[in-house]
Amino acid sequence: MKVALDIMGGDYAPLEAIKGVKKFFEEDSNEFGVHLLLIGNMNVAGEHLGMLDAYKQHFTLIDTPEIIGMHEHPTKALKEKPNSSIAVGFGLLQQGKADAFIGAGNTGAMMVGSMYSVKNIEGILRPAIISPIPRPDGSYNLLVDAGANADCKPEHLVQFAELGSLYMNRVLDLENPKVGLLNLGHEDGKGNLLCQATFPLLKQLKGINFIGNIEGRDMFLNKADVIVCEGFVGNVTLKMAESIYNIFTDRGIQDDFLYHFNSEIYGGTPILGINKPVIIAHGISHAMAFDNMIKVAAKIIHSDLINTFKQHFATVTTA
Repeated sequence: MKVALDIMGGDYAPLEAIKGVKKFFEEDSNEFGVHLLLIGNMNVAGEHLGMLDAYKQHFTLIDTPEIIGMHEHPTKALKEKPNSSIAVGFGLLQQGKADAFIGAGNTGAMMVGSMYSVKNIEGILRPAIISPIPRPDGSYNLLVDAGANADCKPEHLVQFAELGSLYMNRVLDLENPKVGLLNLGHEDGKGNLLCQATFPLLKQLKGINFIGNIEGRDMFLNKADVIVCEGFVGNVTLKMAESIYNIFTDRGIQDDFLYHFNSEIYGGTPILGINKPVIIAHGISHAMAFDNMIKVAAKIIHSDLINTFKQHFATVTTA
């Protein structure tokens, strides 16, 4: 399998991206036979590439002279910089020359590229971003949507539930994952208009294990494996959880459960509902995040998740 990696993306690129690649080849068995397509400006990255000399047979360098900055307008930048690492990465996906694309660059450009280059799977109304939420037992729940869609309709949340459930089943081998709707109370009929309209749709939906509403206090517990909400609430929740890790680590407090709030151990957030795997990491990502992003991409490709989505939503659409 071929995984395209934007080595120019992120606040510490290209050094941390290249260190992450080295970490992957050094420490991982590469059980899925990953071949990396390293995309970036070789004049900038060249001084760091020597650390990968021992792994030359496992990667290919693709020189892209243009760079999309972290604060550039996404659509404008992709249009005006066709030779940037992000634009070329999506081009490789479109042409079938890469099986997945990952990076920590301009989030807006990655999202625009996903929706307009790779495009939605037929039947998917809106793609969603997922993010792991740690549990004290060492496993984690899945938050859907973590920020791609600030405003949603009930039918969007229903599809988020299906996407999250299929991901947990195919990628993490979890049978019949429990799905919960994030709300301000457990009782039926609770919540705002969106939650009230979504609840009965999820309750009657076949093919998922909907357990009902869950509250914020349940997010870190073994109550729902997939937690569904609109992206506005999801992103606020996610950023709050990440701040917990930062505050307590700054105070020198160490704890195994707390450690799992470190976003770098999960790599990045996959976008679900598009025709190829795309994973976006934080702009502040270091080597650990890049290493883990590669591993997540390999698992998604190996699981044949995209075809699972296509088959499922084709059946739903024609039913």
